[in-house]
Amino acid sequence: MGRPVAIIGVGQTNHGRRMDVCYPDLVREAVVRVYEETGLNPDDIDGVVSGTMPSMMEGVALTHFYFADAMKAGGKPILKTETCGSTGVSIAHTAYYWISSGMADLILAVGHEKMNEGDSQATMTTVAEPFYQRYFIAGAPGVFSMQSQMWSVRYGLEEEKVRDAAAFISVTHHDSAFDNPYAHIKMQVTMEDVKTSRVITYPVRLLDVCPNSDGACAVLFASDKMVKKLGLDKVAWVKGVGYRGEEYYFGDSDKAVWQSAVEAARQAYDMAGIKDPRKELDVAEVYNPFTFQEMMFYECFGFCGLGEAPDLVLKGTFARNGELPCDPSGGTLCTNPIGATGLIRTAEAALQVMGKAGDHQIPGAKTALSHAMGGVDQFNGIMIVGSEL
Repeated sequence: MGRPVAIIGVGQTNHGRRMDVCYPDLVREAVVRVYEETGLNPDDIDGVVSGTMPSMMEGVALTHFYFADAMKAGGKPILKTETCGSTGVSIAHTAYYWISSGMADLILAVGHEKMNEGDSQATMTTVAEPFYQRYFIAGAPGVFSMQSQMWSVRYGLEEEKVRDAAAFISVTHHDSAFDNPYAHIKMQVTMEDVKTSRVITYPVRLLDVCPNSDGACAVLFASDKMVKKLGLDKVAWVKGVGYRGEEYYFGDSDKAVWQSAVEAARQAYDMAGIKDPRKELDVAEVYNPFTFQEMMFYECFGFCGLGEAPDLVLKGTFARNGELPCDPSGGTLCTNPIGATGLIRTAEAALQVMGKAGDHQIPGAKTALSHAMGGVDQFNGIMIVGSEL
């Protein structure tokens, strides 16, 4: 294993429909904030990792070229990673490995997206190859509606119970978003609102679905040597990482149990020394663009047994005041600038263990899991952070 690595600072934009700024200025907003928080400047860093969803999402190709100035990356090595929804966690892992390998001491990680300047539906539909998948996937909701039904049938779940649990998740996350100053969607919803909202693709309804958000997130990763040099005490140490992929074609892998999610979690838990995640984790930021999907991830990550998630959700096990609070920031369901979304999960987990999450802080949080999923339903990445080395 390589050198210890910590997250020492986080900068987020105000997420939403950001027509008030151009794309480079949106990126700059997050970068400036992370430097202001840490008291560092661009001369201090050794390199930059940047990433977005596929470039056609916002109609800007080679964004790491276009935004080098905005990221204050002049004269620095810069890498770009692009794995669709998991781009943010890929960025975090790249920064981590860069430092852990001994090749750098301070890396700036930046995820960004301006979804409202492109055609997200066209992007999500055409990202699938045209002969076998595109005609039935119909964008991300089509994939996850099929997947949720596979899962429900596999484990004999009652349709009404699954529907109620998904609505419960939507209500709790929308409530949490009010306490997150950077969240996009802040609206009070009821279980009935969710269950009667417009059908997108059965059983997924409008209030089960994440928004199109504009936003950016910047995170500073540092070596243990740099943490000591800077005299920092409140940092988030990276305790475990895991990343796995699976087959590209939708029918070639078991979508009722994401094996890539199961294996990514196992890798991260082994590295962090975690045996019982539901008891040993204090908070989790789970990638949840769709409510049904979040329950599947609970099972893949060992928070509960297969088919058990709906019952536990309805008992409040994963609510903010529950046994294992999940997505106290409001999660992807309320904020989704795709290229930044996974990095936001990492940032929010770090803020929790640093005690800097503000009004959505989970008291006493010392160990947190962050996660993102990407590709065509095929990549899963996890980073576990802790308050102690």
